[in-house]
Amino acid sequence: MGISKKTIRLYASAKAVITQYLYLPGSHRLNNVIKRIDKLGNSEVESGIEKVMRAFAGRHRNIEQTFLNHFSRIADQNKSSLEYFSLQKKILLGAFFTKEYSIEAAALFNPSIVPHPDQQGLKADEQRFIMSLRATGEGHISSIVFQTGIIDNMANITLDNSTGYFTPLKKRLDTSYNKLFISKRAATIPEFNRSILDNLPESFSAAEASHILNSIKPTEPSIIDSVMVFEKIMDNNYELESSSHVPLNEKVIFPISNAESMGMEDARFVKFHDGEQYCYYGTYTAYNGKHIQTHLIETTNFDVFKIRALYGAAVADKGMALFPEKVNGKYAMISRQGGEKINIMFSENLYFWKDFQILMEPRYPWEFLQVGNCGSPIKTTKGWLLLTHGVGAMRTYVISAILLDLHDPTRIVGRLDKPLIEADENEREGYVPNVVYTCGFMLHGNHLIIPYAVSDSATAFATIGLDEILRDMKL
Repeated sequence: MGISKKTIRLYASAKAVITQYLYLPGSHRLNNVIKRIDKLGNSEVESGIEKVMRAFAGRHRNIEQTFLNHFSRIADQNKSSLEYFSLQKKILLGAFFTKEYSIEAAALFNPSIVPHPDQQGLKADEQRFIMSLRATGEGHISSIVFQTGIIDNMANITLDNSTGYFTPLKKRLDTSYNKLFISKRAATIPEFNRSILDNLPESFSAAEASHILNSIKPTEPSIIDSVMVFEKIMDNNYELESSSHVPLNEKVIFPISNAESMGMEDARFVKFHDGEQYCYYGTYTAYNGKHIQTHLIETTNFDVFKIRALYGAAVADKGMALFPEKVNGKYAMISRQGGEKINIMFSENLYFWKDFQILMEPRYPWEFLQVGNCGSPIKTTKGWLLLTHGVGAMRTYVISAILLDLHDPTRIVGRLDKPLIEADENEREGYVPNVVYTCGFMLHGNHLIIPYAVSDSATAFATIGLDEILRDMKL
């Protein structure tokens, strides 16, 4: 097949840094630093700030405000008031409790791609896109970053320039929840004692609910366990502050909840249509160092994001990819429970999945170890086109494709009998060698646009005509 690999490469950069609060073990460490800063004279404070600003102000937006925000966290932790600190001392103290974190120090890979919500100002037959990527940094913690660009009528790809800044999006603290939201999710946990909800008003913020529930004197063990379940639900389902003032290529969705503390892995974004309305959904694997769980990102504009956990007996393993529209009135999802086969499942509720069924098993030697999806399927006149990955000898990953019936996607109506994309000699070496992998692809005219990871060390692009790939499908 006439797969065309582009020369564009996106590489991880150790210069992609964000600021984080620096935790020190033991309250005595914090108090000792406060005392040392307190003893400094004005000239020493000014000199210290000047040195820090000279070294770091050009690497981060509004870093002085970051220092003041971190000072506020210190003041909240410290028992004695620090209001007597001058503004300059507050800034300097905040700087001592700030660190840089390189989000791409280890890798930048596993992309997905969707049409940009803003298609204004383009030439004829051009399309603007948003690509998400998995950035992996110190401690092998994965976050989500974005890259925008334009595809022309010949499937040539141009990437937008980066500003050089990276801004982690903040959790919105005033998000309002209600009892129904909690009870629906707690219904999947048999041991949950619903009586704890009686103590809450009809709507509440996470902080308000925590204050009320922590004041309850438990009369039985189930109350303690149920409060923990409640707090986990609140932790897993949150919103991010509006980021309309931040360029999309600067935005970083960094782990916030405990469930994803060690990584937000392999986001698979899709533009989901429901009649004339649309929303972008991105399924990803939340990892806390021991356990995984599938979570969902929701946005209409990539400025306001909601994070939701998925629930139900079928929510297991990695790599879930949502269809771009309902099928026969239900949400449809490609999944991989068990880690070896491709499965499919349906649900009337986006957040709850009970059952799944096997869709495809390994058939060819290049996929004998396992198969999985490479992102959400796209709708064609011939059926749902789904890119797949297969793992063969020597843990070699390849990308292939299948075609599903439009009206009954549990039926495979076409399947490639050979890989679509394999690692060539220039792509074999990397953090994880002999791997090509993608978390999403999109259609541009008759061109299939496939961004893909190269041995977990870079991101490349490949294109192929839609007609050609459909023509090579075997029954």
